[in-house]
Amino acid sequence: MAGPWDKRPPRAQPPSGPRPGADRPRRHPTASRDPQPAVPAAARSEVRLYGLNAVDAVFRRRPEAIRKLYLVESRIPALKPLLAWCVKHRVGYRVVEEGDLERLAASSHHEGVVADVLRVEPQPLDGWLHGLGPAALALWLDGVGNPHNFGAILRTAAHFGASVLLPAGSPLALSGAAARVAEGGAEAVTLVRLPPAVEAIDALRRAGFQLAATVVRGGEDLFAVELPARLVLVMGAEGEGMDAALAAACDRRLSIPGSGAVESLNVAAATAVFLSRWAARRQA
Repeated sequence: MAGPWDKRPPRAQPPSGPRPGADRPRRHPTASRDPQPAVPAAARSEVRLYGLNAVDAVFRRRPEAIRKLYLVESRIPALKPLLAWCVKHRVGYRVVEEGDLERLAASSHHEGVVADVLRVEPQPLDGWLHGLGPAALALWLDGVGNPHNFGAILRTAAHFGASVLLPAGSPLALSGAAARVAEGGAEAVTLVRLPPAVEAIDALRRAGFQLAATVVRGGEDLFAVELPARLVLVMGAEGEGMDAALAAACDRRLSIPGSGAVESLNVAAATAVFLSRWAARRQA
């Protein structure tokens, strides 16, 4: 009988997640028979994460979300607490070869561990606004789609305590690549699903937010202006920039002055500059 350290490669699975009922967790003689904590229906879709910090962040913040774990043998010492939790709560895990992890993650950057976890759905705007303090910072991502940029934005947002606002109908969602680049930051960032733009802008203004369109040129100098305690920075898509109508609807336009040697910073780098400036103003 195969034990929890069975090294046979897992059955082939598509990158989006395992087939329903496939590779069910195996019982361990010392495993608890208590049922796992109930998970809200809104968070029942799964995402396949990889990378040590990404998986460890889920384990530290919401271990009950872990549904399945794969790792290479060399990662056993580093992941002993997680493996012990899996045994106790009857969560299936398997030691596999490097090539198996590459296929499971669809990436060579898996860092020796892959996990299928329950996805947390974005909050509605009204719920997010209700729980805010006097100072709040958020990023409205208009058309941002590159998962590596999204991951870098999440890492920066986690560092500065910013939330991320996703437009109505936006397909942008956490992926394995984004979570790995975020280095655990994805678990610390609140994602908010916006209603249609006009309704969202009105609700944000009623809550005391200013909306600032971030533009390559023609905006106020970021380093010379006062920034409000409640601010939404609207970040445009890679390449095309933000929607012109959305930019026009914002209260102000902000630009990052530079040498002119390059046209602009990419959206992830620009996000770090904008967020650090707001944070510096709050500490002054």
